[in-house]
Amino acid sequence: MSATAQISIADDTQALVHRCAGGDQAAFRLLYDRWGSRLYGIALRITRQAVLAADATQEAFVQIWQQAHRFDPDRGSAEAWLIGIVRYRALDIVRRQAREVPGYEPADRADDAPDALTRLVSTAEGAALHRCMDQLEEDRRRLVVMAFVDGLSHSELAQRLNVPLGTVKSWIRRSLMSLRECLAS
Repeated sequence: MSATAQISIADDTQALVHRCAGGDQAAFRLLYDRWGSRLYGIALRITRQAVLAADATQEAFVQIWQQAHRFDPDRGSAEAWLIGIVRYRALDIVRRQAREVPGYEPADRADDAPDALTRLVSTAEGAALHRCMDQLEEDRRRLVVMAFVDGLSHSELAQRLNVPLGTVKSWIRRSLMSLRECLAS
């Protein structure tokens, strides 16, 4: 490649970076088309893993798009700026990978805080609700608990209990009305 061609490409890259700073998506696409594989190659040499190199290249282009306005031609060429960004991203990914301990899973610990149902029962309103729930028939009480504590939908309840959906809705509605009457008294 002749020196004139190299200067032309360098000027073109600088112009594309400046257009990206103005939000020109077509310029960003051209920049990616011209520099994507070269920056990927640099990232691949640093990370030595194709997946990590792809991540570094993607992160670099996101940063290029977001920070194109920070490019200063007085501090260096556009090519050096692009290569510096992808190099930094690749090294950052390698450092993060080194800090991770493969196979480490922290031990599961029981939560010492009381669950929501225990906290609810310890209040006056909770005690009243508990008393009213005890007045419901066993199957209706279980249905309300499955719906409002376990979070099952009406459809899931109908399927689980093998009853029609309308029946489940009626049972829940009647159970809630009974609870409301009990709590009001």
